[in-house]
Amino acid sequence: MYRKKTNTIFFCCVFIFLSCAAQDNLISFPVPDKSLFEPEQSIDAENITETRDNARNASLPEWLSAFLDGGIEEAERIEAYSDKYLFIADNQGVNFAVLSKWAENFTTEQNFPIIAAARIERRMNVSNSVYPDEEYGIFYETFVKSAYSGGYPGALKEDTYWVKTKAARENGGEGRAGAALPEVYNFFVLISVERTEMQAAVNNLISQAFASSAPSPAQAAAISRLRQNFFEGF
Repeated sequence: MYRKKTNTIFFCCVFIFLSCAAQDNLISFPVPDKSLFEPEQSIDAENITETRDNARNASLPEWLSAFLDGGIEEAERIEAYSDKYLFIADNQGVNFAVLSKWAENFTTEQNFPIIAAARIERRMNVSNSVYPDEEYGIFYETFVKSAYSGGYPGALKEDTYWVKTKAARENGGEGRAGAALPEVYNFFVLISVERTEMQAAVNNLISQAFASSAPSPAQAAAISRLRQNFFEGF
């Protein structure tokens, strides 16, 4: 069974807040476990009825197979992407034409910032010892908003792929005798960004938000620690 763990674009975003230990005014910044952030959905290989390559048993692209098996961090372990951050947008439904058009029209200029910002916001939330607006002040809101509207010039749309699967029965039920399971299409869009370029883009957003937010000394210290550790587990 494949387990799908994705950074979603328009459909499912899960924001998990983890508290950090604070002692003697020093905040501990744990390395985030990205698997905690990704909504989970199972795709049973036996339920795949068709793929983009028009064969039920066709081999999936390496990036998609790794992603379904172990999440985005597993896909990033592929040698070809070892120096890149990967993001995967996904969409699901029964209307192939609509989903195909969505994947075709997906652009890194208009659509990718939503995915990137969702990961940035989750990274912010995992580093908080208190509520983020208390720890960082107006910087938090300014930074997150700019992330959703920011530019990521290094982002590259690498590939798209789809599979068709039989929908899983709810609660493990068998449904009506002889009733065929409905089929749904799962579309995936792979985006890559060189690590140095992504880090430069995010650091630029941090600098701009810092300059416009006038943080207090305590908030400025927290932001400085955030900057130093931001890409650990990103």
